[in-house]
Amino acid sequence: MKRFVYVLVLLAFCGLGVRAEESVINDQANLLYAENRIEEAFNLLLTIPPETRTPMNWLLLGNILQDKGRLEDADFMFSQASVDDPKFYKALYNLGNLYLEQDKPNMAIEEYKKVLKLKPDFAYAYYNMGCAYLKLGKLKDARRNFLYAIDYNSTIADFHYNLAYTYKKLNKPKDAQIYLDYYNKIMENN
Repeated sequence: MKRFVYVLVLLAFCGLGVRAEESVINDQANLLYAENRIEEAFNLLLTIPPETRTPMNWLLLGNILQDKGRLEDADFMFSQASVDDPKFYKALYNLGNLYLEQDKPNMAIEEYKKVLKLKPDFAYAYYNMGCAYLKLGKLKDARRNFLYAIDYNSTIADFHYNLAYTYKKLNKPKDAQIYLDYYNKIMENN
């Protein structure tokens, strides 16, 4: 019995060692990525076997592939991150951004809705959903999402600018001017 417990403890520590090593690799890859040493970060992440990659590993691989213009591969990586952890809203958010970049606004909106179910105060998800609705010409939906984004974070100039633009498209010049003034004020303070 003691031998069995010892083997279990040893296996647990070995497993933790592998996870700790992968965590270190992920941290190193994040630093390399932040320093714009993308190829080194990518190669480092590839040393982690796919079956032991964490959602964060998949996310960073997806970011790198997106930066490289390999959008289908990035889609796979973000999707894999969300399969591994369905509550990992960052992967869903990046997937939405990828779809928006590919001019697939309906697919982007679906991903942003998933994000907001998991993190209802995520201002950038509302903002990007507003941008997707703008692409579709759904101005009232765009306006609503830009307003939500501003409710959660009123310090981002682009939120105000796109809301001003939306009000202009809705033929509401006074409202457009209000948010354009907010935009200008934020830009002056930066």
